[in-house]
Amino acid sequence: MKVLLVDGTIVGSKTGAVLEQVRKYVEEYGPSLKLDFLSLADYDHEFVDGRPMDGYNSDMQEIARRFEEADAYIIASPIFQGSIPGVLKNTFDLIHPRTMRYKPVSIVANGGTYQHHLVIENQLKPILDYFRCLVTPNYVYTHSSHFDENNRIADEDVLDRLRELARVFVQYAEMSQQLSKETVDNP
Repeated sequence: MKVLLVDGTIVGSKTGAVLEQVRKYVEEYGPSLKLDFLSLADYDHEFVDGRPMDGYNSDMQEIARRFEEADAYIIASPIFQGSIPGVLKNTFDLIHPRTMRYKPVSIVANGGTYQHHLVIENQLKPILDYFRCLVTPNYVYTHSSHFDENNRIADEDVLDRLRELARVFVQYAEMSQQLSKETVDNP
């Protein structure tokens, strides 16, 4: 099973640090999972405007392809100005609505105020619901104060919550394999 870990920003390092920590925990609980890291900062982005996929540059096509090939996702997003970054929303606009259907997804996010955790509830979850993802019930929101001066997570409670998120994610991934098998066996 291929899991795409998505760093949903093109600036900063905290989001990537959270995602890296989750990756370590997922490897502990699901050593057979194949983890693939996608950092939106590594791509040349174009605004999505509804044209056919072959009308976008090769980087945009590769992002769409990597989403399509994945069986599960962990989405990491910073919260800017009370919202997800435009580059992440643009990515969601790029992929076909069936791309993530019935695939497990966990969410991690970080921001500068404690109230920004509501962006997960009010923006990310509705987008993922639109895609009909199997969104895990637990997500982790980190605040700037949870990191040390080297942008490593220093808060033990946050590390425990990330570990639990990884445990639940792996269970959802295992469950989704059974759902996929049943769908194939009983169309």
